[in-house]
Amino acid sequence: MAENGSCCTPEGSCHTGGGTAVEVGAVTTTYKVTGMTCGHCEGAVASEIGELAGVSAVQAVAATGLVTVTSKAPLDEAAVREAVDEAGYELVGLA
Repeated sequence: MAENGSCCTPEGSCHTGGGTAVEVGAVTTTYKVTGMTCGHCEGAVASEIGELAGVSAVQAVAATGLVTVTSKAPLDEAAVREAVDEAGYELVGLA
């Protein structure tokens, strides 16, 4: 941790003890998905989206229906929709 008590280093890098590292140049997109009700649902959606090329992280939250995806470049929404459909849920669109 930086000496100033912040989680950020003087160079501007942020670290959250044990969290996911922030990728330089990464794109973060949040989608709204319906039908998720539990941890199993979250895992199914995250697993399918995680298989898309360029995806480095996926966080699905059933309680809110939000799925946050980090990727190297913007994803094709049709590909995300297909992945969510494959998991058995419905992509509403961007959140």
